[in-house]
Amino acid sequence: MISKPSDHGKHGFTLVELLVVIAIIGVLVALLLPAVQAAREAARRMSCANNMRQLALAMHNFESTNKKFPPQIMLGKDQTLWSAQARILPYIEQGNMFASIDFKQPYDNILLNGQSIASLRVPTLLCPSEERDEMRFKNGNPYHYPLNYGINCGIWKVFDPNDQTVGSGAFSPGVGQGTRNFSDGLSNTLMLAEVKGWTPYYRDGGAGTAVPTNDPSEICSLGGDFKTESGHTEWVDGRTHQSGFTATFTPGTQVLCENGGQKYDVDWNNFRVGKSDSAVTYAAVTSRSYHGGNVVNVAMMDGSVDTISSDIDLTIWRAMATRDGEEIVSISK
Repeated sequence: MISKPSDHGKHGFTLVELLVVIAIIGVLVALLLPAVQAAREAARRMSCANNMRQLALAMHNFESTNKKFPPQIMLGKDQTLWSAQARILPYIEQGNMFASIDFKQPYDNILLNGQSIASLRVPTLLCPSEERDEMRFKNGNPYHYPLNYGINCGIWKVFDPNDQTVGSGAFSPGVGQGTRNFSDGLSNTLMLAEVKGWTPYYRDGGAGTAVPTNDPSEICSLGGDFKTESGHTEWVDGRTHQSGFTATFTPGTQVLCENGGQKYDVDWNNFRVGKSDSAVTYAAVTSRSYHGGNVVNVAMMDGSVDTISSDIDLTIWRAMATRDGEEIVSISK
């Protein structure tokens, strides 16, 4: 009798087995994906901190050359709005861009290779975690480019045009601060903190008092001209809502205001510096980041870089924002 060949050894996967394997792979990917994303974000945060170190070193190179740190913005006949960040371009490997600038001219008048310099991307000014690393257009034309590192403009008051007095921050309108002006100590005073590009903000409403508010909900009632997404989108502009921050609120504080039936996390300034000959400029421009854990990277005036949590005590955060407030700053890790 002739027997048929045995089918043993030719057994394949059944459909059920394949589905089980695919399901297991899916579960493993789902488990691993958060870890991969966390590792990528950790790398981006480290790169962000490195950008801050470069900017802090550039600020010190500027101070070494000019004996003062750059002004926040220039006023009077020199009022051309250029930011402190624009003035340190040669120290962050942007010498060609810097060479094209005449700081006595408005930045709208400056072109490089036929394009508005304000619309050019400066890599060191951008955190790798920025969700909209993209040019801002106006009427279809290149207009501005955002930034993620704001200079310390104090707590609340930025500038009083009536007596030309400036706020308590490390950077001031119309004047560059020398190291001797930091009686609190360079290591105790903020230089830079992260900010989010494309931030909604209010401006030029005229409200506000000399005493800063501690309540974010009070900002909404101060009002002003509302802009849905153009805060911190102009790296060339020295006004606080574009290239700075204030310590009115701790990092990451949500300042939720409703406009047009939608809630926005906003910044606010009652008058832009230089827009009024009599109105004092107050600003609540909050440090924010895209990093998980509600933290922001900061640089101190001595050049050191640190990470600050959103749950830092407000009194300590404000003390870190003053150059000569004679406060004692103690941050528990």
